[in-house]
Amino acid sequence: MAQSPRWIRPVAIPAALFGVATIYSGGTALFGGAAAREAVGDAVPLVLWFNFLAGFAYILGAVAMFIRAPWARLVAWLIAASTLLVFAIFAVMALSGTPFEWRTVGAMVLRSGFWLAIALALSRAAQRNPQLR
Repeated sequence: MAQSPRWIRPVAIPAALFGVATIYSGGTALFGGAAAREAVGDAVPLVLWFNFLAGFAYILGAVAMFIRAPWARLVAWLIAASTLLVFAIFAVMALSGTPFEWRTVGAMVLRSGFWLAIALALSRAAQRNPQLR
């Protein structure tokens, strides 16, 4: 097992919890009853489905970080890049008149920032320690 920075495992725990919360909230919005759909408001289906499915990737990334797998960095970058791409598509949709909830903007900023920070930190750690590559 490669030596890795001490922060990786503690960060993996909230990443996993973030994944579980994302699956739960997205699943409730997608598969819940009429009251759950009404509570979601003007959710953009593309973003809702993406976030629900991304929750599983969050858990995969968290497990990879926790076991200190070298591919954790790749998973973090894929999550960050795909989230930023969906965020950009969402922005275009919102600017072209698609109804949306402002809380979606905040959630996408949080998701993008969280995974981008992890991907950057894992990349810096890999630069310092070739065993993590």
